Amino acid sequence: MFFVNPSLPAVAQEKPVITEKNPPGDIPDNQVFITYTSPLGFSMRVPEGWSRKDDTNGVSFADKYGRIEITVSETATPPTAATVKTSEAAALEKNGRAVKISSIKDVKVLAGPAVKLVYTSNSEPNSVTGKQARLENERYLISGAGKLATLTFSAPAGADNVDQWKLMGDSFHWK
Repeated sequence: MFFVNPSLPAVAQEKPVITEKNPPGDIPDNQVFITYTSPLGFSMRVPEGWSRKDDTNGVSFADKYGRIEITVSETATPPTAATVKTSEAAALEKNGRAVKISSIKDVKVLAGPAVKLVYTSNSEPNSVTGKQARLENERYLISGAGKLATLTFSAPAGADNVDQWKLMGDSFHWK
């Protein structure tokens, strides 16, 4: 019998799914990247051919279980690893799908100071099969000119996207 804790959201009680041996989310080394310029005041290189979905406060790009999401909000003060740990990370663990955070640290990216949050989570269930994948995620919180960009890379656990994620993250610029 499965016990449900009524004080936690259902997704927070979800169990991690098993990592696949050949994850369908590795960005090929020969992937072509194009520059996406957002009306929200930033630009970034993204994989050519990935589907794009625009939202009022951001944009996402997806291919299979690989996903890049960028949201922009207003901010009075830049985030730090300490503030992210007590706010964003705590909310992510509470409301996310079997989220396990492995690190939170202050970093420097080409766009300026940022906070990097590394974690694993389950994907949303497939709308047809209900299948989920275990995901690796890197989230960067980058502030500039009173704005905060939340840049999240996600791919199936075990996919080798380190170089591609670095290329895209380094290409992020405020306009």
